[in-house]
Amino acid sequence: MAKNQLAPGISRLSRSRVFSKRALYKVSKEGKPKADEPAAKKAGERKPRARNVLVDALTAAQNNKLLPAAVAPKAKAGRKAIRAPKLRKSITPGTVLIMLAGRFRGKRVVFLKQLKSGLLLVTGPFKLNGVPLRRVNQAYVIATSTKVDLAGVEVDAKFDDSYFKREKEAKLKGTEAEFFGEGAQKKEHPAHKIADQKVVDKDILAAVAKVPYLASYLSSSFSLSKGQAPHKLNF
Repeated sequence: MAKNQLAPGISRLSRSRVFSKRALYKVSKEGKPKADEPAAKKAGERKPRARNVLVDALTAAQNNKLLPAAVAPKAKAGRKAIRAPKLRKSITPGTVLIMLAGRFRGKRVVFLKQLKSGLLLVTGPFKLNGVPLRRVNQAYVIATSTKVDLAGVEVDAKFDDSYFKREKEAKLKGTEAEFFGEGAQKKEHPAHKIADQKVVDKDILAAVAKVPYLASYLSSSFSLSKGQAPHKLNF
């Protein structure tokens, strides 16, 4: 019995394995060797591998070389203009808003005006609920039916987006004393902003005092009890 036979007439190797082992892929249908390849494989000779693009790319990356791209990437030109979002109809000057996100979430604030960026300028007033003059996105507020009369209140034009920009802080040197906070000074709120807050809140507090229970309404925080659905509430 032959070496590559399990039993008489039953080969140990499959058809594809026999085809590969006998190198029949090098012989054409007419029985002649192909012109671009030798008729028989020499002992110890290896067939040259096809070019591997991934291996070439990794080799070039290791040698700090860049391979030329087939198509150079080109940035897509933007055609959209940046415009301020349209103010909701339910939000008008003097409307009491409920803040839904941020440090003062759940607080009730008074809307003053919309800034050029589209953000809303609001105030607590600070004396009632601790909310200072700040900007909020109208997507994160609930407009209520309660309004404060701002007939005698004038909002200065200096309250714009640049008014709320943070001042640049000095870069830390990375010393051990800075890491443990030695000699660190508490950052104080600018004095001119404290004065502006008092001027704005003065007239608003006078308007709030004319309406019964409005001051306690603004000073209280909004919350939901168990079983309450916000979409079924009338604000």
